[in-house]
Amino acid sequence: MNNIAPLNTDSLQTWLDYWSHVHVTGIDLGLERVIPVAEALGVTKPQAKVFTVAGTNGKGSTTTTLAAILNAQGFNVGLYQSPHIYRFNERVKLAGKEVDDQTLIDAFVLVDQARRECELSLSFFEATTLAAFVIFKNMQCDVWVLEVGLGGRLDVVNVVDPDIAVITNIGLDHTDWLGDSIEKIAFEKAGIIRPNIPVIFAGLQPLPQAIQKKAHDCQAKLYVVNQDYFYEDAKDGQSWNFASAGLTLKFPFGQLALENISTAIAAILLSGLNVTQDAMTQGILNARLQGRFEIQQIRGKTVIFDAGHNPHGVEFLLKQLRKFLEYNKQYTEVVTVFSMLADKDIESVIALLKNTVLKWKIAPLTVARAASMDQLRSALQNETVEQFENVQAAFLSALEETKNNQLILVCGSFHTLEAVWEYLEECQ
Repeated sequence: MNNIAPLNTDSLQTWLDYWSHVHVTGIDLGLERVIPVAEALGVTKPQAKVFTVAGTNGKGSTTTTLAAILNAQGFNVGLYQSPHIYRFNERVKLAGKEVDDQTLIDAFVLVDQARRECELSLSFFEATTLAAFVIFKNMQCDVWVLEVGLGGRLDVVNVVDPDIAVITNIGLDHTDWLGDSIEKIAFEKAGIIRPNIPVIFAGLQPLPQAIQKKAHDCQAKLYVVNQDYFYEDAKDGQSWNFASAGLTLKFPFGQLALENISTAIAAILLSGLNVTQDAMTQGILNARLQGRFEIQQIRGKTVIFDAGHNPHGVEFLLKQLRKFLEYNKQYTEVVTVFSMLADKDIESVIALLKNTVLKWKIAPLTVARAASMDQLRSALQNETVEQFENVQAAFLSALEETKNNQLILVCGSFHTLEAVWEYLEECQ
């Protein structure tokens, strides 16, 4: 165990580096080490309403919408999400704003003191998640909105008992950690369910038996999309309707995906919190999330950033892209700046995208889990491919060469997006 404390406690980056090296592995699922530290910090039973959101995709959009609605209602909301796109501070928000470096540093000091007193080691994700909880406790947040990092049952977020559990969907991702079938992964994600709480399953797929069983064992009331609540476009093309037993509400479209917005609305209505329809509307309009079908104009070119990195996420990306192209008929071709991590299902992702993408500009990522160019090229046989030494060079090439009838899609990994963000930041 590395017990060398950061020498410069005024530097957030020094603390992040410290947490990256203090534990033997980057991912270490299990709560045995975490719970004693969490209890020492007094964060396991917050005096707050807690929403916990698990799922393969859609967690970020769902938690963002939840927080935006609750902020619009005037609640003091703590929002925890991961991973971040550009700054670590993105992971922890108070009242819709990223926390500052000093707030994080102060929390890290407390987490480090507690884990030393417990004589335990914490992984980067465990330590940084506990720091978020310390901040929410110290700021006396009325509501905690928590996004599960990996799985659910053994994820550090699960040290806190939720009042409302949300499972957005189940897909085959992180199979090395969570299992190689939908049911095995569903079992892990169902671990966030607690006795006698509302549970939402928002997946557009048959309800996994593992979720049904856990809800039944916990006597938790289960609400399933297209069974207990519904959403659909209104006929005016400007709005959509949410419906559940005895209730129909009309809302405007937001920037995020409708299936995730509707999941957030369902969770709000089941929470017992007093939230007006006006606050829901305002929250829907306010909700923004980097890298989720995010459309930008850069040097006169239309660029779509999407962090989809598994087949389920890419299917969802394509659904949104087809809708966008239907309403923006000037775009007839898609050029992609693309890279992935080696432990993802590269072949399936490329198989989904290849009928839509005209040209692929690929480059290696600068992280340990990066896919090799050989891996990407092997999956891209018979496609039009250009290879670059880094993602920034691939993106610059796309900007320079893209014609008026083409749009640029940056996708494949959060790390691909991060590399482009860094390039754009340097150019400002």
